[in-house]
Amino acid sequence: MKPEEQLAFATIEDLSALLAKRKISPVELTELFLRRIDRQNPALNAFLTVTAEPALAAARRAEKEFLRNPRTRKRNQPLLGIPISLKDNIWTRGIRTTAGSKILRDFVPTADATVVQKLTRAGAILIGKTNLHEFAYGITNNNFHYGAAHNPWALDRITGGSSGGSGAAIAAGLCVASVGTDTGGSIRIPSSLCGIVGLKPTFGRVSVNGTVPLSPSLDHVGPLARSVADAAILLGLIAGRDPLDPTSSTERVQNYRGALGKPMRKFRLGVPREFYWEKLDGEVRSATEAAVREMKKQGAVVREVSLPHLKESIAAATDLSLAEATHVHAAAGYFPARAADYSEEVRQRIEAGEKITAMQYLAALDVRKRLLAEFDAAFQDVDAIVAPTTAVPAPLIGAENVQIDGQQTSVRPALVGLCRPANFTGLPAISVPCGFTREGLPIGLQLVGRAFDEATLLRIAHSYERAHEWNARHPRI
Repeated sequence: MKPEEQLAFATIEDLSALLAKRKISPVELTELFLRRIDRQNPALNAFLTVTAEPALAAARRAEKEFLRNPRTRKRNQPLLGIPISLKDNIWTRGIRTTAGSKILRDFVPTADATVVQKLTRAGAILIGKTNLHEFAYGITNNNFHYGAAHNPWALDRITGGSSGGSGAAIAAGLCVASVGTDTGGSIRIPSSLCGIVGLKPTFGRVSVNGTVPLSPSLDHVGPLARSVADAAILLGLIAGRDPLDPTSSTERVQNYRGALGKPMRKFRLGVPREFYWEKLDGEVRSATEAAVREMKKQGAVVREVSLPHLKESIAAATDLSLAEATHVHAAAGYFPARAADYSEEVRQRIEAGEKITAMQYLAALDVRKRLLAEFDAAFQDVDAIVAPTTAVPAPLIGAENVQIDGQQTSVRPALVGLCRPANFTGLPAISVPCGFTREGLPIGLQLVGRAFDEATLLRIAHSYERAHEWNARHPRI
């Protein structure tokens, strides 16, 4: 691997060590990523906005800080000099935040989102805002207004959505890490399809203040990263109670990175009888079943668990998201006043939300209670639920259906179906790479954990990652 590629695909920890030893400067590192964006973004369309001038100015400030006080990074600014991206539905002061929409094409926030404030204090350098499905309301990242994001493993394939630009940017070595949002799998789907790590924390673990909402009872903010350790570092920096977000939790924020190095007793994995393993692409099934067998060989205890309301939860979660998204857009004054400015796909979904009755919404909340109780019962015997992240690898851009076991299946349920239960329940979930198809497309393994126990989830994922190092493979574009 060439020196530039070694840096482009390095982790936060690797780059932080090089910066601290002055083997590379923040300006040199930022310029490296800007060059790569300039070369590759025309093919990938991963970035909607590249913040070259502010990024270089921040890099120069970071360089002065390293010269002035080399210990600052470890003590106060663990991301000092590290170039990251943000999904373009996260507010950035003075930098446009489009949410992938025509309606917000020229919206420039006057304040940063809470997560941006925290990342800035940690020293991160914002290198750009990434492509997403319009208003984060979709799972392909085939954006009607700004164009599709292209998967760096195969340019004719989707990245997955809605945080697909972030997934492509990390996989292609255009930034070190990113922060996205996840309402029905929007962090984990692109992580699975692009071969990176994506973590959806527990509902309330990370503030959503300053993010463009979609479905407030299902919305989460979390990291997309090159490694489990990087995801742990980012979670530790962005988690915590926020007085500006009434849904944020007062639960103690742990040292997630530190937890990865602690000895762990044999962990217990639950394989659900229902839903998760029923309808899968053959190569996805082979890779994910092999991953479970390999974890068992490493000492994991694997048990079957029952979650009978999983199937019922998919329709219930859809009812919640449809109703809440329509309310959000009506309250913001976008719908129906600016209905013509939506893509047909998103407009149809918002119109569908008008048809959800109060009885349907309340019934969905009842299903949520029952499913949470079933997860709680399962977690008496296991530490995490294990399943594929998506039922298929990355479909072709523009495809409406995929083949599973010889049958035509709509792309949407094939991608969102296995991710949505963690949004519906608010439980934490992580996707890690677990293999590749014969065509070289990544496959993701998903772990779902107890509420606010991201530390255990990260430790299990880290244990698997260290044994297999799928993230050492990189696309050639």
